[in-house]
Amino acid sequence: MSLLRPIAVVLGCAVLTTGAVAQISLTPPAAQAPASKPAPKKEAPKPAPKPKAAAEKPKAAAEKKPAAPKPSPSPSPSPTPTHPFDDPNVDLVYGAYQRGLYKTAFDLATNRASYARDPKAMTMLGELYANGLGVKRDYGKAAEWYQRGSDAGDREAMFALAMMRLAGRGGPVNKDEAVKLLASSAKLGNPKAAYNLALLYLDGQTLPQDLKRCAELLRMAADAGSPEAQYALATFYKEGTGVPKDLEKSVRLLQAASLADNVDAEVEYAIALYNGSGTPRNQPAAVALLRKAARQNSPIAQNRLARLLATGQGVPQDKVEALKWHTVAKTAGKGDPELDEMLLDMSPQDRAKAEEAARNWLGTGK
Repeated sequence: MSLLRPIAVVLGCAVLTTGAVAQISLTPPAAQAPASKPAPKKEAPKPAPKPKAAAEKPKAAAEKKPAAPKPSPSPSPSPTPTHPFDDPNVDLVYGAYQRGLYKTAFDLATNRASYARDPKAMTMLGELYANGLGVKRDYGKAAEWYQRGSDAGDREAMFALAMMRLAGRGGPVNKDEAVKLLASSAKLGNPKAAYNLALLYLDGQTLPQDLKRCAELLRMAADAGSPEAQYALATFYKEGTGVPKDLEKSVRLLQAASLADNVDAEVEYAIALYNGSGTPRNQPAAVALLRKAARQNSPIAQNRLARLLATGQGVPQDKVEALKWHTVAKTAGKGDPELDEMLLDMSPQDRAKAEEAARNWLGTGK
């Protein structure tokens, strides 16, 4: 009997339906060149209430001997203060956004978008309107700002606008436009766009199903570090979908995705490690990964861990802990009649301990 069987994976078209952008990088425009410093004066300083920028003296006058002090001319006007977006050292807009100062981020982004025509600031305004951060939620205005950012070449704005077009927010559903936006964003290196476009090719409804093109897009997103794409592509290599079957490549992708805390990848990688499929067998590492995924509320991990604890394979036998995770998994809909049979011989005291531990984990204890 194999206690750890690979789980069947069916990829669905789970595209995002909000206008939110996962990460927005706002790059301030190039700083203006600093004004030339005035040439040093050789005459005695003229009295003035405050230091002001002084006009440069002609060369001929500079060669003469210092003259007696004369009354100060009218002070030169002070330089016009620079706008916040002119600061080349600090991205004030995104800094305010990260600190949760959404109203400040909105004001600064409006300033930057208006004066500097900064596409990143336009995308930020779309983000703030789409999520009601610092301003009343308005999908129409969000779509307008995303459109402006997209027209200016920002890949994040393209992606966010595509998601809104697919969901019908801020305007009618427009799948054709969404596909074009996703393709443009993916071409500019956006892994989220490549992943979601891959799902459309996999689903076969918005676009004709094309598993080879789907795999290409998943590889693009996986190479850019998308854990979801790494997990999906690992499944393709495991099953030979759109690519030649290759268990070693599949396991390497599962490992990469699990390191990024993708729970599904953690479970599959743990099973591969336990069984030695496509990788050297390592049961302690497999059990550790299953524990991690179980604590991340994966019912499959909870079920697999319970089986190992019930039988003592790869881990010291602990039926109390096994029943705890079995109960938690059943609450999430992952029942296991065979495991019920394994745990029938538990004493009433141990069963009570396990049930109490399960209630505590689920937050339903007394």
